[in-house]
Amino acid sequence: MKLSVSKRYYFVDEAGDGTLFSRRGKIIIGQEGCSRFFMLGFVDLLDPSIITGELAQLRQELLADPYFQTIPSMQPHRRKTALYFHAKDDIPEVRWEVFKILRRHSDKIRFLAVIRDKREVLSYVLQRNENDSAYRYHPNELYDYMVRRLFKNMLHKDDEYDIFFAARGKSDRTKALQTALQTARQRFAEQWGVSHEPTIHIIPSTPAQTGGLQVADYFLWALQRLYERGEDRYVLYLQPAFRFIHDIDDTRNARYGMYYTRKKPLTLEALKGRITWQK
Repeated sequence: MKLSVSKRYYFVDEAGDGTLFSRRGKIIIGQEGCSRFFMLGFVDLLDPSIITGELAQLRQELLADPYFQTIPSMQPHRRKTALYFHAKDDIPEVRWEVFKILRRHSDKIRFLAVIRDKREVLSYVLQRNENDSAYRYHPNELYDYMVRRLFKNMLHKDDEYDIFFAARGKSDRTKALQTALQTARQRFAEQWGVSHEPTIHIIPSTPAQTGGLQVADYFLWALQRLYERGEDRYVLYLQPAFRFIHDIDDTRNARYGMYYTRKKPLTLEALKGRITWQK
């Protein structure tokens, strides 16, 4: 049961991308540099300062260790691991140290995510193009939809929310995100007859500025490795913190998709028949 607190801290990031087409309009889903799945998720940290402090201390220890002095990603001018942890850029030895911290705090972290299969998104886009020749797909459309789905049931119990979003590109999308979150809250209220007006702060940030975004990045990287490559060891290691994963397009058993929770954990076995991985 989720306990109500006066204020919650959510750190939101994504894995994969919303791209469906090349610049010339060619379908490129699943090709090199273009993911098959798009994922949006967040970590809920009751006290972000604790794990943020441990990550900062770890980074300083690694930077002072002669073993890492010649590693390119550890050079400050590369603006990678020397400044913040990012699972894709961190070398395996560094990644393992970060995972150990996350595992140690897994009973204090809640990770939630929604997943879209971009092939299903493509089907929707092509069908809509047939009905409306003026329609043009944009990845922001998918992103905002995912925000609404992810937060539909997450903004009704507490009084105040600080929601940190990983900044996306150069454009300021704070207003669009505010609209998506408000829509999510309103739909929950209409569905369940719950009237609650929490204070919601949207805070665009970067992993270098906000440790909680580094945590979110690692969880989403683990989830992405399972879906894109069939590697489950990272998800299994962090499994205690995996609270709710909604695979929207896995309609094998129900049209609303598949839900994974602590009672029904996400595993490689659960995805067999859903995804075929190349060996």
